[in-house]
Amino acid sequence: MIVTTTPSVDGWTTTEHLGIVTGEAILGANVFKDVFAGIRDVVGGRAAAYEQELKRARDIAFSEMEAEATTRGADAVVAVDLDYETIGSSMLMVSASGTAVRLTNV
Repeated sequence: MIVTTTPSVDGWTTTEHLGIVTGEAILGANVFKDVFAGIRDVVGGRAAAYEQELKRARDIAFSEMEAEATTRGADAVVAVDLDYETIGSSMLMVSASGTAVRLTNV
């Protein structure tokens, strides 16, 4: 599946818009505590374990979005937006959204 932040895919024509598709992942306070407890070294102010957890959440959000697009029969998801939001004081939500489309080769 093609996933892009652009509104179209070079070399392809959009033949049908299938609607907005989304994916979300929420990390709770316990995840953050576990991540920080496991951090043994911070190089240059970066916390590798924390970054890995955020990457995992982002990957989950993208996977859910792509799965929804696949069930709609899409070839691609265009105009993808990725957001990080806090929920309350102890949770972080990563969300991905875009437009599922069908394509034809030009």
